[in-house]
Amino acid sequence: MRHLLFLHLLGASVWVGGHLVLLFGVLPRAMRQRDPQPVRNFEQIYERIGIPALLVQIVTGLWMASLWLPHAQWFGDSHIAHLVQAKLALLGFTALLGMHARLALIPKLDAQRLPQLGLHIVLITLTAVAFVWVGAGFRFGGLF
Repeated sequence: MRHLLFLHLLGASVWVGGHLVLLFGVLPRAMRQRDPQPVRNFEQIYERIGIPALLVQIVTGLWMASLWLPHAQWFGDSHIAHLVQAKLALLGFTALLGMHARLALIPKLDAQRLPQLGLHIVLITLTAVAFVWVGAGFRFGGLF
């Protein structure tokens, strides 16, 4: 479990950290200049490590969830089941945001669509931070 948790946290560090850098470091300059190129440049670099980090999180997260709770109980009513359900919901939202960005926003990205991408970046970053919050609940006994 320790090795899985280490890999999971390493993936989370890359995923969350990258999105925080994008939101607070890259996006403001792009918005001020009304230029999507800084976002494109960041995406080209970040995707090479961000997507594998997310995949590591998915694999290790599902594996650890199955160690915490049998699959048949993932949709039960225990506090661990609620945490697993929250993580799965966040994963679904992340997948939807990712597909929307990849298929609808990034291919047509220009100065006029930059605010739409900005909203998307805010949502994916908040989702990433929520993943960390929910993950801490496994150690501390619940969401709140």
